[in-house]
Parts: sequence; structure tokens; C-alpha cells
Amino acid sequence: MMNAPQPLLEITRGKVVEAIHYGSIAVVDSHGKLIASYGDPHKVAFLRSSAKPFQALPFVEHGGMERFGYAEVELSISCASHIGSAMHVQTVAAMQQKIGIHESQLQCGAHLPEDAPMFKEFIISGRAPTANFNNCSGKHTTMLAYAKMRGYSLEDYLHIDHPLQQDILASFSDLCLIPTRDISLGVDGCSAPNFAVPLFNAALGMARLCDPRALTEPRAAACNKITAAMMAHPEMISGYGEFDQQLMLAGEGKIVCKRGAEGFQIVGLMPGALGNDSPGLGIALKVADGDASRMGGNLNWGSRARPAVMLEALRQLGVLSTKQEQALAAFGPGLEIRNHRGIVTGQSRPVFEF
Repeated sequence: MMNAPQPLLEITRGKVVEAIHYGSIAVVDSHGKLIASYGDPHKVAFLRSSAKPFQALPFVEHGGMERFGYAEVELSISCASHIGSAMHVQTVAAMQQKIGIHESQLQCGAHLPEDAPMFKEFIISGRAPTANFNNCSGKHTTMLAYAKMRGYSLEDYLHIDHPLQQDILASFSDLCLIPTRDISLGVDGCSAPNFAVPLFNAALGMARLCDPRALTEPRAAACNKITAAMMAHPEMISGYGEFDQQLMLAGEGKIVCKRGAEGFQIVGLMPGALGNDSPGLGIALKVADGDASRMGGNLNWGSRARPAVMLEALRQLGVLSTKQEQALAAFGPGLEIRNHRGIVTGQSRPVFEF
């Protein structure tokens, strides 16, 4: 019988606990050993955008970067949930020019940017967003690049039976060591297929992405390129000041991080992050209530549970130095809650222990 989700983070007002976020965590090394867990480490959950580094793998493995002259920054945004800043949109447009495709071929849909200056510009001008502003446009651009490179059709590239999606599914299955028949499929917010697997397998997949020594040489080389690009250009993965970007920046080449919708978060530790002989490690987190993002007074978006909970997990695992913890203190683990006048009304604090 599986364990139920357990309390991860509580929110107080005065001395009263006003809200509690429940969820589960799995910590797995690249050898497949469950290092630590909380709640149900075998909880089946959709990775949502946390799947993006895995979805880029076939493109890189089959020489897509060399074929289209991708720079590392362009591989990074292929794994991203970017915020639609000018920097992000210009990077995606430049990729499309290299590939020989047009923004109109992306089937991800459009939404307003999360980047505050760009958001203000859209509201003031009444401008309508286009597909390149979708936070998944880098992923879709690279999917089309892979399809074009392999001679696959471009019109139905998001159909689960398309060879592109089958290649992605097979490589994801290989990294997570779970048969494709045991992977539950759904449609993501950007209309691409998405995967639901136990947290254990998601964490294992991330551990093997960071520490691919057991994989074939071409696949291991592709994994190394993906993690290197994400850590070298974390500002492409989310945006300046956001948790994913800040954690990878503070991680100094040892931490890979990718958020997903509905309370999913995945983190990978590179070999040696916990000592000279430590294997790669994956941490998969699912917040049961979805941990909805909120817009702050500065028009920037953020979520209150995932960053704080992940920082507490890293603290308990002994990953972060005092300097790194201080650099990330704006995200938690424990935070004061203030009202609109700046008065402290309560606290946000993790309540779990491995």
C-alpha cells in the first residue's frame, strides 16, 4: 500500500497554522538506489515542463546541434520554460532562422509573457502574443528541427504516434528505466505529449541524465551537453531572478534544476556534488495541491512551496554550503510573510524530515 502525501510546508498567521501544502519527494542515485524519501516516493505524477531536458535528448544525440549550428545557449532554451523576455524571444527566432522554419509552424499556442517589462508593453500597446512568447517555444522549435533533420513530417509533429514523439518516449523510458507501456501519457499545456511516472523513476532519470556513465557513448555525450548547457545558461531555463536560474547559478556547475506545472520540480546533482566519489543524484518533488504560481507586486511570478521545499531537501542532504544558502535565502527554506504594509503576519516553513 502506497503512502499518502504528507505535510511539506505550513503557512502560519500569528500562532495559527492557516494553510498546509502536502506532497511527496524521492531522492535516487544514478545506480537506482532510493537515498531518501518523504510521503510516497512512488507517487505517479506528470513531469510537465520538468520533462523538457529529456525531450531534447534525441535531437542532441542524433547530431542536431552540429546539423543546425546550435550554440549552447540555444540548447538551453530548448529545455526551458522561459518568461518571454526580449532575450528569450530573440533567441528562439534566431534558432528558427537557422533551421529554416517559421514561428507559424509552432503548435504550442500563445500566451502573455511573464517577463515584467514585456508584459507591461503588451498591456499598454494592446499587442497580441504570438507562439514565440509561449514559454515552451524553444522546445517546439527544437522538436521541429529534429523532425526536419530526420525527414519526418512537420504538420503533425505533436501526435504521439509521430516518429519524433516515439523517439522521445523511448529515450525517456531508457533514462528512467521504466517500460514505455508503464508510462502514462497526457497532453501538456503546450499541446505536446507529456509523461507521468513514479517520482522514483523521474528522480532516477534525472540522476542518469546528470551521471550517464551507464548509457551508450552517444547518449551519454548528449546528456552531458544538455546538463552543461542548462548550467551554463540558466537565465534561458527560466529568467533572471527566478528559482531555477538562481539555484543553478549558486550551484556552480553541480546542480541542474527544472520546474514543471502543477507542483512538480526536479533537481539533479552532478557526480561529485556530495563528495569526490558520489554518484549523480536526482530529486523529484510533487506538491499535491499544484502549488499555483502567484504574481507579486513587481509583476514577477513565483510559487511559495516548491523552492522552499527543494531548498530544505538540499539542506537535509548536505548539498549547499553556507554561502550558497545565503545566496538563495530569498526563496527559503523558512520565510517571514508580510502584508502590503510590510507588517510580519506569519511564517512559511518546511515541516518534513527525511
